[in-house]
Amino acid sequence: MDNGKLAAAKQALDYMPNQGVIGLGSGSTASIFIELLSQKVQAEQLDIMCVATSTQSQKLGAQLGLNVVDIDEVDRIDITVDGADEVDPDLNGIKGGGAALLFEKIVALNSNRNIWVVDPSKEHKRLGQFKLPIEVIKFGSHHLYRHFEKLGLSPSYRQTNGEYLLTDSNNYIIDVDVSGVDDLTALATQLDQLTGVVEHGLFLNICDELIVGGQ
Repeated sequence: MDNGKLAAAKQALDYMPNQGVIGLGSGSTASIFIELLSQKVQAEQLDIMCVATSTQSQKLGAQLGLNVVDIDEVDRIDITVDGADEVDPDLNGIKGGGAALLFEKIVALNSNRNIWVVDPSKEHKRLGQFKLPIEVIKFGSHHLYRHFEKLGLSPSYRQTNGEYLLTDSNNYIIDVDVSGVDDLTALATQLDQLTGVVEHGLFLNICDELIVGGQ
């Protein structure tokens, strides 16, 4: 287990309220947090509910004894703890390396507070070293692919075992290179307006607090 990820996940436990609703993020660091949260809930007999940002996190939380409910069963989410694939000094990030960006953003935007837990390798002065995931519906996806090519974003379909990866919502992921894009806010707005794009991995002005775990 990476010491930085473990340190960040441990620190996030200090923010967990009793009788709260907690958003469970996805990815390696978030999974560590879910395991630690389960131990804390059992040790301190906390009364909390959780909502998950992916099928994987939902299953892990349930297996560990957490009370994981559907997001539409709660009227609020107090705090969401999630990881990030890349984060800049303004706490903007790129997420979606685990293909859970749609559910992650829905949970994040409905949370009163968002805490990201990362190790130092995820901190960059400028976003773009990590490819930006864009979730698209299957129908007409190649037309979007060609559009991204024309924008100079060097798109590629994400694949697993030689086949197109499917998200929890049965969509495709097209990863694009944004290292040469100067205005990511403008790009986010442009992607939001494209028919067929379900969601993108630019998480701008969403993170409230960043916890970076050192060794």
